[in-house]
Amino acid sequence: MRTIPLDTVRGTVCKLYIDACYRLNDDMRKAFKDAAKTEVNPQGREILQMISENAEIAEKEWLPICQDTGLAVVYVELGEEVRFDRPGLKEAINQGVRQACKEGLLRASVAKDPLRRGNTGDNTPAIIHIDMVPGDKMKLTVGAKGTGSENMSRVKILTPSAGMEGVKNFVLEAVTQGGSNPCPPLVVGVGIGGNLETVAEIAKKSLYRPLKDKNKDPYYARLEEDWLKEINKSGVGPQGLGGSTTALAVHIEALPCHIGALPVAVNIDCHAHRHKEAVL
Repeated sequence: MRTIPLDTVRGTVCKLYIDACYRLNDDMRKAFKDAAKTEVNPQGREILQMISENAEIAEKEWLPICQDTGLAVVYVELGEEVRFDRPGLKEAINQGVRQACKEGLLRASVAKDPLRRGNTGDNTPAIIHIDMVPGDKMKLTVGAKGTGSENMSRVKILTPSAGMEGVKNFVLEAVTQGGSNPCPPLVVGVGIGGNLETVAEIAKKSLYRPLKDKNKDPYYARLEEDWLKEINKSGVGPQGLGGSTTALAVHIEALPCHIGALPVAVNIDCHAHRHKEAVL
């Protein structure tokens, strides 16, 4: 067994959350530069350059990339040989989010109650997913999920007869009807299979793969490439103002499902695509 202090978890979550909001990932920087070379709309090229400049200024001046610093979504891959120095893993994660909100001057965006509203004031509670894995390490992935893109996400239980074409049409419809609202160019996470709750979960988790990582199944890897091309033919373009760069990647994850259903979820992420990870 290996012991990890919960203070280390708290500090790591704090650092990852601030970094995610302040520093654009390298793969996104490269994607913007590559897209600017192929974007057919001059205005679209200008927008891509402005997005890149905004990210550079944010890192240089140490400011959030966007005023919406998101809802904290934390994925924990917990080795079965890991233990902690005291109880309270989830509370340590939430302490890290609170600390990040204060130290990083992140916007408090969590309502105490969905209908009666009110603000918790510190961006907690975080959305926490914990998976047990073999080994004596702990992997933390912290995402900062803004509501502009989250509001354009969808879940639907199709009939099996809808097949691949039905799923593709649902994905394309979600992106095109979203238009400028999710701040394209996007990363599009797609979950297929499972049931109501798990299809949404795998769609969200797929977002946090490295940008150009493909599904390990060649069938789904091919669909990712084909659907990205279809999405970029839609003409939505950077910031919804027209062009050939509506999305930078499509990530698909699939699960076994009941014979009578074909669940599908689309979870869209904005151009900031904020997430960081660390292994303890």
